[in-house]
Amino acid sequence: MNDAGHQIVSEAVTEAEWFDAIVLGAGISGLVSASLLVRQGCRRVLIVDDYDHIGGNHIDWTSGGYTFDIGSLIFQDDSPLLDHFPELLPLYVPIDPQWARLNPQGMITTYPISVRDDIFGTGLVEIVRIFASVLYARLFQRDMRNARDFARYWIGAYLLHRSGLQSYMKRFYGIATDGIDIDLARKRMLWISEHASLRNLLSRVLKPTQQGRRNRQMARPREGFRFLYRAAAERLEKAGAEFHLAAEMRTIHKVQDQFHLQLKERIVASGRIISTIPIHRAEQLCGIESGQKLDTITLIGLYFSFAGDRGFRQSIIYNFSHEGAWKRLTMYSDFYGQADGREYFTAEVIGNHIGGSIPRAERDFRDHVHANGLFRGDLRLEGSCILENAYPIYSQGAAQRAAEAIGRLRAFGLESLGRQGGFNYQPTARASTVEAEAALRETQAS
Repeated sequence: MNDAGHQIVSEAVTEAEWFDAIVLGAGISGLVSASLLVRQGCRRVLIVDDYDHIGGNHIDWTSGGYTFDIGSLIFQDDSPLLDHFPELLPLYVPIDPQWARLNPQGMITTYPISVRDDIFGTGLVEIVRIFASVLYARLFQRDMRNARDFARYWIGAYLLHRSGLQSYMKRFYGIATDGIDIDLARKRMLWISEHASLRNLLSRVLKPTQQGRRNRQMARPREGFRFLYRAAAERLEKAGAEFHLAAEMRTIHKVQDQFHLQLKERIVASGRIISTIPIHRAEQLCGIESGQKLDTITLIGLYFSFAGDRGFRQSIIYNFSHEGAWKRLTMYSDFYGQADGREYFTAEVIGNHIGGSIPRAERDFRDHVHANGLFRGDLRLEGSCILENAYPIYSQGAAQRAAEAIGRLRAFGLESLGRQGGFNYQPTARASTVEAEAALRETQAS
């Protein structure tokens, strides 16, 4: 390196503000990672996010007396997340949620499948068709190459269609069931085999249910996620962590044995960077041109208030019917009470199926619930949200491409983990916490 090059490096080192570790992303994986780094002895940790809030994709929107979310709002009082942030527990609202699904026959029934409504309540002819389909699959369709094959083997093609499970899978994962990776199916759809296995059925009948403490279901506070995660941030800040939100991350480059992160208004440096942001975004920051972008789900949140007869009593409804782009609705007023005498809820719509259009999403939702006799009364759209990179699309080969991308980041020096950084669907805060702990323990051991 010539004298000019030495001068540039020297100036960059002088300008950069040093931290023991930098965490990209302030969602649950990022918060837990920062907590673990502090426990491992890091005195100065910087948590950086392009969002202007803490909590990642846990996003709320407040208008008048309503607070809406996109994504799950349910936690448990025995979650390992509370080991890191015990201040969250008194902020949660204890709830007793009930889940249900809208099936293709227009019934609100048991989630994820109802033995009574989907099998024994269908009539003798349908029962024969269902069990004949299962028998055929077990004998002649044992080769499982994708999620459709996996589900078909366990419950048969006829029940897979009739129950609406196949339609829900396509809606949730963003692609047709024969395009969903088999490894993902085995990992995330294990409940199908557990419920359909004769051995497990007999085991549940013959073995008495063990009594023990059940965890309590908890919801975020009425004030929303920002209020909840502020308590976690305060704990981290007391331990020496710092947050930089709305950061406008621009580049990461190596200067000697350091990583320099260029933000809009400052340069920060560290010998260690943990990334929980989308993999393609981390690659862009590092200047890695892989030519690949992993596909993810875009969610549209439609925020409604309602007065009238909603047509069901459960708090959370999944869409298993063959029509409609929405996948789940959550009645927040069941947990927090009505506002101005009205119920309120969020309908989550798969943006990939509706062209990313909020007007189309609203029209599709209204038409579908009307056709199924739901929400008879005054249904008002109060607001909406578009959330990109909500969770991975597990098309065949995506897991391998994700592993290769994570390997490229690791070769550069970044540790990439979490739902976004690990391209790993994590349905709960518990799962995000456990996987962050495992990843950082492994790194520390190595």
